[in-house]
Amino acid sequence: MQKGKSSIEFEAPPVISSSACVAGKKEGEGPLGPLIDVVEQDEMFGTETWEQAESAMQKQAADLALEKGDIRRQEIRYLFAGDLLGQLIATSFGTVDMEIPLFGLYGACSTIGEALTLSAMTVHGGYGDRVLAVSSSHFATAEKQFRFPLAYGNQRPFSSTWTVTGAGAFVVSDSRKDAGGGSAKITGVTPGKIVDFGSRDSMNMGAAMAPAAYGTIRQNFQDFGVDETHYDRIITGDLGEVGSKILLDMMRQSGSDLTGIHMDCGMEIFEKETQDTHAGGSGCGCAAVTLCAMVLPRIRSGEWKRVLFLPTGALLSTVSFNEGQSIPGICHGVVLEQI
Repeated sequence: MQKGKSSIEFEAPPVISSSACVAGKKEGEGPLGPLIDVVEQDEMFGTETWEQAESAMQKQAADLALEKGDIRRQEIRYLFAGDLLGQLIATSFGTVDMEIPLFGLYGACSTIGEALTLSAMTVHGGYGDRVLAVSSSHFATAEKQFRFPLAYGNQRPFSSTWTVTGAGAFVVSDSRKDAGGGSAKITGVTPGKIVDFGSRDSMNMGAAMAPAAYGTIRQNFQDFGVDETHYDRIITGDLGEVGSKILLDMMRQSGSDLTGIHMDCGMEIFEKETQDTHAGGSGCGCAAVTLCAMVLPRIRSGEWKRVLFLPTGALLSTVSFNEGQSIPGICHGVVLEQI
């Protein structure tokens, strides 16, 4: 099943048998609002802190994914989940009551790609019939940790993105044992490597992540012996307007024209002109919510038959930024096809 240098092609592709997404009020007012399972008007999610709110949101998405698939918690072998917070506290406090063995993941905003990759490998390898992949982010927790307190009211440059308040959960099942269908099958993966072009602007994450997206796309093409025409859509996670332009330029220079094929979750989840999010959306919840609300339904309907899904992440921390370090990027590729 090993393909080329980095990729895997599954002989019996695992399926995403159930999924659910939960998001905040601002996300609900965007283009994807009617497609999101639950839009919570209270950004605190009935809790006392922003961090508790993100935990509650993540658990709500996970429980809803199980409910939609008529699956009991006991049927989930492992949980692959992560968020943007230090020590993954949104995940650890949010999923503790589920009592499912947890692999906590940190891939920054690419986390749902990492989770789906490891879930598919685990299921296909026979280590679990059903596993759960989850990721979340919250605007207020991310701003508090990485940038400035909300009360500070700092101005944001046009290159900055808006962290999505949202969570997505996906049940990945063994198609050889689960005949219940699903929304898409995972036919292959191209795990990404860390790419560092020396960007140091924390307000321009798109520029930091675009080279990683370029590297994973090129590796996917090489490993599978395909080009951009192989896919109905090539969907990045949260490059935003700036990062997407950089990616398209890099791909064009290498001989691949993604015009009309490329789509970015960060540019789909918000309406630029009316929602004042500048370059678009970002965060672990950005790609996860867009995948659940928009991408999977279009694959299931047959509108898109094959998609390369590429969540992107900027691997910085407050410590590395304050010490003047650059911002490395990473991108994981997941090939999704109609069942």
